[in-house]
Amino acid sequence: MKTKLFTIALAFLGLKTFSQITVTDNDILSIGDIMHIAETDSIDSSINIGNSGPNQNWDFSTLQITNVETLQCIDPNGTPHSQYYPNANLCIEESGDYLYFNKSSSKVEMLGEGDSVFQQPIVVLPLSLTYGATYTDGPIMMLDSIIGGPVVNLILASQGITANMISLGAAHTADTLNIQLEFVTDFDVDAWGSMTIPMGTFNCLRLKIERTSNNIIQVYCSDTITGNGSGWYTLPWSDLDQEISYQWWSNDVSAKFALAEVQVDSIGNIDNSVRFLHNSASNIQNASVNSIKAYPIPTTYMLYIDTDAKKTDYKIYDMTGKMVLHKAFSTNKTLNLSNIKKGTYLLYITTEKGSITKKVIVE
Repeated sequence: MKTKLFTIALAFLGLKTFSQITVTDNDILSIGDIMHIAETDSIDSSINIGNSGPNQNWDFSTLQITNVETLQCIDPNGTPHSQYYPNANLCIEESGDYLYFNKSSSKVEMLGEGDSVFQQPIVVLPLSLTYGATYTDGPIMMLDSIIGGPVVNLILASQGITANMISLGAAHTADTLNIQLEFVTDFDVDAWGSMTIPMGTFNCLRLKIERTSNNIIQVYCSDTITGNGSGWYTLPWSDLDQEISYQWWSNDVSAKFALAEVQVDSIGNIDNSVRFLHNSASNIQNASVNSIKAYPIPTTYMLYIDTDAKKTDYKIYDMTGKMVLHKAFSTNKTLNLSNIKKGTYLLYITTEKGSITKKVIVE
């Protein structure tokens, strides 16, 4: 009897160990985190989105790296466009581009990019993520822009369109262009299980995202003869479009970002490429790669990088997230840091063999 009870107890423990997870705002990126996101355009037949439901197993281990992007999560205060985003509490810098977000316990909203502020925030991730959870964001008016004056006729002419064509002969000049872009996004946590990517295996949730965009382009045309044909006319460019994508999220401390992300066509086939987590460094944690060395640390202006990689890219950021140095090189490199102030910096080195993140102190 004791043996039987012990076996049952172990079974329940096993169920608990592999049960579905919950992803909260504490499990995803924060200021100071560094994400290395890989992309591949070579997908073999073993890579597929799988099924919805519990206890799924997604094997993306064969993904090959075509390109790697480094995303740095920084404090929006002090960034070039911070004055436009008083509600931002997180900024992601990627190759000199700044994306602004508001992160809370219930959602992550994107507020804009650079000096292009969205008219309404767009939810990019609802929280918390649990199996079976659904969420709808919208309709959100992403863009509502009015253009007037002679430029309207020039814009239409560049597309081979005239006011006479739009109005079927009822009007003669185009006075105003009104462009509206409206989004509705449906989120559905439709599966849970484990995902294997080249950097490891993780317990995860699958998030299905369906985004419907309604593009409405209208032109006010004037009837210069009788006035009876004046009014708003809808251009044939207006349409309703739907995009479907999947993301896999984990509460593993080494992830902090989507494990993988794909877009699919209308029948569920992966479209073009897969983005996936290549390496993550939380705050100033180092990611060790044997083929890359940076020394000495601390340093007095001269820093040496040793690598046998054919192509190496390095970036140095100050602690506010401002990039102070960036260059690509081959094999070994000596960095002269005499033009930057003494202090603490973050060094990111990326090669085709891997990446390394180091805290650099200039004394």
